[in-house]
Amino acid sequence: MTTDLNSPGPFDRSALRQRRNRAAASLADADFLLTRVQDDIAERLDDVNRRFTRIAIIGAGDGNIARMLTARYAPEILVQIDAAPAMARLAARACRKAYTLIADEELLPLAPEAFDLIIAPLTLHAVNDLPGALIQMRRALRPDGLLIAAMLAGETLAPLRDAFARAEIETVDGLSPRVSPMADLRDLGGLLQRAGLALPVADRDRLTVRYASPLRLLHDLRAMGETNVLAERRRIFLRRDTLMRALAILAEDHADPDGKIPIHFDIAYLHGWAPAASQPQPLRPGSAKMRLADALHTTEHPLDDKPSH
Repeated sequence: MTTDLNSPGPFDRSALRQRRNRAAASLADADFLLTRVQDDIAERLDDVNRRFTRIAIIGAGDGNIARMLTARYAPEILVQIDAAPAMARLAARACRKAYTLIADEELLPLAPEAFDLIIAPLTLHAVNDLPGALIQMRRALRPDGLLIAAMLAGETLAPLRDAFARAEIETVDGLSPRVSPMADLRDLGGLLQRAGLALPVADRDRLTVRYASPLRLLHDLRAMGETNVLAERRRIFLRRDTLMRALAILAEDHADPDGKIPIHFDIAYLHGWAPAASQPQPLRPGSAKMRLADALHTTEHPLDDKPSH
């Protein structure tokens, strides 16, 4: 499968690379999301009784996830990939035992059945072809290989989206997208199945950060490289009166009684396995050896489906 990186889509991938290049110098100032994801991934791997020997990380970030996996598994090969050259260099310095590549998540340079574990931490929420990216990762997995992806979803940054929308309507008599739309958890589970992954699971972890100042929220988003990369965004500087009105709406309508503003970051975790004959398979219809009524200790009542007159 090939992906046209110049095709229309909701996200400006060139702008995303620029944001992540800039964030490579500031990520340590706002690394709480990556730290949370790293801890969660480590806990989830604790439940998998297996040593992974060939690992790929899609979205290298600060390189700490590669360091964690190196210490845990001492893999034969570990590859970390990032679309932004500066972020890739940061990750390479953090984990020198990994091979570090610069490549887009929508066109991954991964050979078929090359890995038994693929991790995608906080990188898939800004791809234009999420099903295609998942399919590429599934094809790069060996049979019974594991994919774990973490991406922003759900109600992430909902107060900020509301504040900017209302502020623009009031100050410029219009509306432009300022905060990316977030995927619904129920839809993400279906995408795992569409990508051909077996035993798919999608669940959510919510991290709530309470900000004393809305300006600190904007600082953190910039430091993480998570500012606006929507293709339909306005290509002019945000007007000062629009910004000040948005910050006022956040403080007036979204703050707790103590004045702090709670911001939810919903992290969706996607788990799936490359199909393999050794995995549990569903029973064929009619092959059950026990009636459901017997298992429930109840009486079975046949359905009378004769047409009534």
